[in-house]
Amino acid sequence: MDFFEFIIALVFIVGAFVTIWVIAVFQRKEKKPRSSSETEYSLRELSTIAESMNDRIDTLESILDAEVPGWRERNENQR
Repeated sequence: MDFFEFIIALVFIVGAFVTIWVIAVFQRKEKKPRSSSETEYSLRELSTIAESMNDRIDTLESILDAEVPGWRERNENQR
């Protein structure tokens, strides 16, 4: 009977270990950030977006140069 009790205890311990291990693996997988196709950008798309932003900044700076002379010097002194 001692051998039978040993086997039952061993199965219980191994079962508990496997259960904890499976739960830990699934929790770790859930915490990984899932990439969605909406938020993924290729390097080419990011380059296009950066060029567009640069054009917008240039346009805004030219408007400020025309409307508010000396704005660059005032802002350089504040830094």
